[in-house]
Parts: sequence; structure tokens; C-alpha cells
Amino acid sequence: MDFSLTDDQRAIEDAARAFAQAELAPHSARWDAEKHFPVDVLRKAAELGFAGLYVAEDVGGSALARLDASIVFEQLSYGDVSTAAFISIHNMASWMIDRFAGDELRKAYLPRLTSMELIASYCLTEPGAGSDAAAMKTTAKKDGADYVLNGSKAFISGAGVSDVYVVMARTGGEGAGGVSAFVVERDFPGLSFGAQEKKMGWNAQPTAQVNFDDCRVPEANRIGAEGDGFKFAMAGLDGGRINIASCSLGGAGFALDTAKAYLENRKQFGRALKEFQGLQWRLADMATELEAARLMVRRAAHALDQKSPKATQYCAMAKRFATDAGFEVANQALQLHGGYGYLQDFPLERIVRDLRVHQILEGTNEIMRVIIAREIFK
Repeated sequence: MDFSLTDDQRAIEDAARAFAQAELAPHSARWDAEKHFPVDVLRKAAELGFAGLYVAEDVGGSALARLDASIVFEQLSYGDVSTAAFISIHNMASWMIDRFAGDELRKAYLPRLTSMELIASYCLTEPGAGSDAAAMKTTAKKDGADYVLNGSKAFISGAGVSDVYVVMARTGGEGAGGVSAFVVERDFPGLSFGAQEKKMGWNAQPTAQVNFDDCRVPEANRIGAEGDGFKFAMAGLDGGRINIASCSLGGAGFALDTAKAYLENRKQFGRALKEFQGLQWRLADMATELEAARLMVRRAAHALDQKSPKATQYCAMAKRFATDAGFEVANQALQLHGGYGYLQDFPLERIVRDLRVHQILEGTNEIMRVIIAREIFK
């Protein structure tokens, strides 16, 4: 058992860190304030291979391992949580096409997705089907050489801006077995978008409802066989949970480092805050929780790479623990700043707002407990 990174992984980490420092961190506060979606910067990330991290090389992907991707997302989110999280969603959607679609569909879309000439979104959640995703009502009815989609998807990152939507829709009966997956282009007739959501955080990426009103999608754009879409979606979420947990690590790591610097420089009662044992212990606990979370995330990523039968359980455990720990570390870092932490002139309130949603998306942390318990009692 070796916990050290390989030379290649160190090089990947260094590249992601350098990109985050140069292209993300200097703009993070402005993007949040202006609700700006930095498409130009996303395409710069794609030039480094970050838009197709675990997509095959024959269509422009980097063909990296899930552990490698986790390292990348941790470093990117240290610079900007919201942008790193969107890149993770784009990767999840692209991987589903790469892993489950036929060669014709792969080659039609993935070269442009891995370069981020096209930007992708993932469409599973609906207004009436959140945690109970298999209860989705969006339908896809066969009509000649097309499917006709009707329904809505909710809380879709990139909605209205993304070029490609990986959509789960019901082609058969009730339950998971009646769901299929499709690639839907933004310009397909019948596709429309709701108003942009007003969110607590993740302001550097758009979020809106995606609506299908007799939206015609060619049969060739179905991913895999009819009835396999829900299975594909869940497979995508195993990796997505590692990714979002990794984004929590990066945001929390930034918060921890910011708090450490504040304790070193801020003086009260005639001495630096770092000299008070109570505050030392708090920072020690924050660092310990963060390191424990990182170990769990990398263990889950390794299990997914090795196709372990316990991979789903480990991914759920890592997502639950790391996103809870990451939010708590950021919240404690804000508390250590006192009133300054509450001001937008300081970065902590933004980190707290951005990390909060990680406990909700890619499956709420309550659903993570359901998955873990189900695996325990098999």
C-alpha cells in the first residue's frame, strides 16, 4: 500500500495547480459577483486535456484514471469551486457518451467535447423527481427514425449555454428499466430553457430548467440500448460523486490555508491568534478532517479504477464524508475570521456558499446513506 503519488500524477497535479493559480483564482470573486460563465477559460482548460479526463484517446480524450481526475479537480477547485465543478459535470456527460454510445455517436460528438468546442450538460433531475430519479416523467416516444421527447429537467448546470445535453427519458414502463439516454443538441426544435435560477452559490455557471416540447431526437442519438439509460446515469454518478467530493477538498483546502494565514497575522489581546491553544486545536481538527476526507476520496477513486464490487459503496461514503467535512472546514474558517469572514471583501463567504450545494447534488448526502446501508445489508 503506497499513499504517495507517482511522478506522472505529480506532474498532473502541478499542471492543474498552475492553471488554477493563473486562470481561475484571480477572477473567482468577479465571476461570482457578476454571475459570469467563463467559457473562454473552460476552453483553455480543455487545451490541457481537462475536458476529457477519462475519455478515450481516439476521440481526443486524456484516458486518465479516476484517481488522476480527482487530483485535477481538487487543484482546480482550489482556484474556483464553481468552475471546477462545471468542468466535472462536462466530463461526466462526455464519459457517458464515450463509455456507452456506439462508435458513430462517439466520433460525432466527442472530438468537439474534449476540446470544449461543444459544452455538455447532464440532465437527470426533474421538478418532481429528485432523489427518486427513477420516477422521472420525461418521455421519449418512438416516431419513425426519431424519438419525440416531452417533459422537463430541473437544476441543470449549463442550461441555455451548453451545446449538448445528455438526457435520461422514459421509453418504456415505470421504474429504472424504462429509462433510456439520449444526446440532444441545443438547436433541436422543441428544446427550450427556463429562466436562470437565483442561487446561493455556484454563480459562475448558469443553472436553469430544460424543457422538451415535442423535441425530435434522431434514433442515432440514443446512447446504447433502450432501457439502459438509468444504469448509465448511475454509473456516471459514481464518478461524479468522486469529482464533486474532490471539488470539496480543493475549496476546503483553500479555506484552511486562508484561515491559517489569518491566524498568523491577526493579533488580539496582544498576541497572534495562532498562539491561542483553542484556535490551534480548531485548525488541527480542520486539517485532520480534510486529510481523512482526501484519503476516502482517493480510496474510492482507486476502487472505481479497479472495478471493485465495492466501488459504488466507497464512492457514496467518500461523497458523504468529504462534502460534509469540506463544508464544515470552510464554515469554521469563516468563523475564525470573525466579522471579516462574513464580508464579500474576503473569500470565505463565497467558499461556504459554493461548497454548500455539494451536500445536495450528485445524490443528497441522505441518499448516500441509503446507498451505503443498502450495500451493507446485501
